[in-house]
Amino acid sequence: MTEIFGIPVAVIPGQLTLGLVNGSFYALLSLGLAVIFGLMGVVNFAHGAFYTLGAFAALLGLQWFGVNYWAALVLAPLVVGLLGIVVERLLLRHLYGLDPLYGLLMTFGLALIVEGSLHQVFGSSGQSYPVPEALAGAINLGFMILPLYRAWVIVASVVVCFGTWFVIERTRLGATLRAATENAPLLQAFGVNVPLLVAATYGGGVALAALAGVLAAPVVLVNSHMGTSLVIVVFAVVVIGGMGSILGSIVSGLALGLVEGFTKVIYPEASNIVVFIIMALVLILRPAGLFGKE
Repeated sequence: MTEIFGIPVAVIPGQLTLGLVNGSFYALLSLGLAVIFGLMGVVNFAHGAFYTLGAFAALLGLQWFGVNYWAALVLAPLVVGLLGIVVERLLLRHLYGLDPLYGLLMTFGLALIVEGSLHQVFGSSGQSYPVPEALAGAINLGFMILPLYRAWVIVASVVVCFGTWFVIERTRLGATLRAATENAPLLQAFGVNVPLLVAATYGGGVALAALAGVLAAPVVLVNSHMGTSLVIVVFAVVVIGGMGSILGSIVSGLALGLVEGFTKVIYPEASNIVVFIIMALVLILRPAGLFGKE
């Protein structure tokens, strides 16, 4: 059997496919971060907490109200997005024009409050969310048996990511959002409600995190700390792609998932740090990121 680094070649495609699943979550989460930073200049460290809230919204919706998975894909991001708008109006709007460090500290404190509250109410043990019946099977790819749900995660994430990129970069709404970041007073003079637009932008960014949480719920145990470690990796993805670059976040998230999957095959011990090694190299060679602007 053909081998690479002593590893059978037949194993590699399957591991890369699983890496693409992780990359899909990285892309979706980093997309929300990039939208918020690119259009608002806020380093949203509470992104992992909103991801966790999305998963809990789906779980509690099922347990308390009988809301199924397909409805949760719409309702959970909507509820968390509205919560994000409240956060922006009550807290973040006071920090605009200040050093981004203030926004980072504010959102970091918010993340601690959310995670601590969830831990206090639901404990530290995770709860499982059932895979919907329509996605409960598996497909034979020839080189591996891929659970149908994981295939759905890849497709859904890619569609949402590139759909968001298209809206921001290729539509009139996206042009208005970008104009609000460049010259808000001028845009407001033309009758555009800029504060509402900014609040909706933050709400949309955290709704993407909540959507990722709903997609992750059937894959991982839903617990109060599920977003803590993931958000660190996602920040690294955003830095590699370029802070504020929508396309950079999507491409980097998917690519780094594949790199992480390949690393697990050839050198598993390095799989948890390979993203940070790449981030360090990018910061040395191109500080603005692969797709970012100087």
